[in-house]
Amino acid sequence: MSQRSEFPVDVVKSFLAAMAVKNYEKAMPLVSADCDYENLPIVKVRGPGGMRAVLEPFFEPTKENEFVILREACAGPVVFMERLDRHLLSSGWVELPVAGVYEVHDGRITVWHDYCDAAALLKAWPTA
Repeated sequence: MSQRSEFPVDVVKSFLAAMAVKNYEKAMPLVSADCDYENLPIVKVRGPGGMRAVLEPFFEPTKENEFVILREACAGPVVFMERLDRHLLSSGWVELPVAGVYEVHDGRITVWHDYCDAAALLKAWPTA
């Protein structure tokens, strides 16, 4: 048995810390093989490979990322987080309020749904 955190909120915080510095090698092992990732209303994918295929190109233009946790609540395996996601681009900081819902089982994230204002994000994000 691996040495994983028994506390779902700690797993989520470790995942977000790794993602903030774009350390996919550290972040993806915290995600289950069949993880349901949905960034509403933009995209829905499954598993670490699908998640990385979406997130890596998204974070590519960022110079720095911060996931500021404003509020958190846990009930068993379910973690709710109100966040302010901050991304430093060449044009300056982009801030986006986000509500994240996670489920953690056996030390891995099995569900991750983020709710945000996609129009505001896409308006501020650079295009390829």
